[in-house]
Amino acid sequence: MAISNVTICNLALQKLGQSRIVALDDDNSNARHCNVCFEPLRDRELRAAAWNFALKRASLAASATEPAFFFSYAYPLPVDCLRVNMPTRLGLDWKIEQHEGVPAILTNDGGALEIRYIATVTDPAQFDTIFVEMLACKIAWHLCEVITQSNTKKQALNAEYMDLKKEAKRLNAFEKTPASEPLD
Repeated sequence: MAISNVTICNLALQKLGQSRIVALDDDNSNARHCNVCFEPLRDRELRAAAWNFALKRASLAASATEPAFFFSYAYPLPVDCLRVNMPTRLGLDWKIEQHEGVPAILTNDGGALEIRYIATVTDPAQFDTIFVEMLACKIAWHLCEVITQSNTKKQALNAEYMDLKKEAKRLNAFEKTPASEPLD
């Protein structure tokens, strides 16, 4: 079965003992609740960890406009960037701020800037399977109060979410190459 946004929401609704939906824009309360919270919770969970399936690389070009003060260059971030990992160039002094209305890396180092970042992944078929279950659990937790009015169920969902998150991070870490040891 292909994973979709609706599939993830139906997993969440199943955890709450609710009926399934056909689409996020269905004319029923379950679909409306899922439609409101799906994207913000998905992006929050993507941003929360360095998920391998969401990791991207980009070579950024400097903006033509110099920042107002302290820095000489501004590198606008990709539009799908949720979180930046440290630029690969060692010794780089930088910070992220708004520049010309968009988030940008400000620095005094010129030339192309290579970054790794966590991207917004809108195709759920790219999600790791345990991330799917973790996200469904987070959505169920978020909707629990409005749908079931059960604090006991909400606490149980939070415990399940925390267990799934720990397992997802553990499995994600196994797929990374170990960091090299620091030099003396």
